[in-house]
Parts: sequence; C-alpha cells; structure tokens
Amino acid sequence: MSGGLYQLAGRVINPYISRANQTESISVQSNPHTSGLNNLYKTRFMVKKSGTGINRLFKAFGWSMSGLKAAFTQETAFRQEFLLCIILAPLALYLGETGVEKALLLGSLLLVLIVELLNSAVEATVDRISKDQHELAGQAKDMGSAAVFLSLLNVMVVWLLILT
Repeated sequence: MSGGLYQLAGRVINPYISRANQTESISVQSNPHTSGLNNLYKTRFMVKKSGTGINRLFKAFGWSMSGLKAAFTQETAFRQEFLLCIILAPLALYLGETGVEKALLLGSLLLVLIVELLNSAVEATVDRISKDQHELAGQAKDMGSAAVFLSLLNVMVVWLLILT
C-alpha cells in the first residue's frame, strides 16, 4: 500500500499513528518524510467506530435516514420543499424531452433539498453553541438562508430555460 500504510491481518496500519490509539482515538505523530513546521504539530481527534466494509455502508445509510427523518420532523421549510419536489418530480419526468433535460430538472429539485439540509445543520450547530445573539451567528444563518434562496432561484432558471 502506498503513503506509508501497511496491511497486517486484514487491518490497515499507519506507522505514524501510535498502536494504542488506533481504535479509539488517533494521535497523529510527526511524519519522518516531511520537514519543517509540520513536525512540530500534533493533532488528536476521535474516530467514529463505524466498522468496515458492508457493515459501514449499512450504518452510514442508517445515519443518513436519521438525518432525513430529523429534517422532515423538525424543519418546516424542508417539509415544504420536499412536498414541492414530490409534486414537481413527476412533472419533470413528463416534461423533459431528453435524458439530460430530465436530469437537470430533477437535479435542480434535489439541490434544493441538499442545500436545505446543510442550512438546517448550520442553524442547529449555531443554536447548539449558543442561543445568545451574536453577529457571526446571525451571518452564518443568513448565509445558509441565502444559499437556499439561490438554490430555489436555480430551480426557476433551469425550469424556465428548459421548458421555454
């Protein structure tokens, strides 16, 4: 394996990570192949115990479904945009003449849901940190809202250009 990683008994071993910390948390140690200031910094971060292979895919799918469920149950805007997608998706398949047109019409709708999920995640994170009024918190929420607005504008532009 390249990049200094080795496989031992089915497990990938990184020689720059201390063996004791490979399952719970990783302590990144200096890499002898790099020089300069990079060797001075040590980072510590937690690794999610999610398994490997197909088990990891099933867990990731479950977490994704939990996120969609949370968005659907807690976010009114997501429910409204989801309803809009349910109504417009069959229309997109009917009105699009080519596969590319259908993909653009459907893709623009899915983009709205994706951006709304990210906006909701930003808002939840900001609210988790503090409920106090702060200029940067307000800017973060406003930027997320602007992203949703631009994705809705994108739907209108794509649909108008394709259908006219």
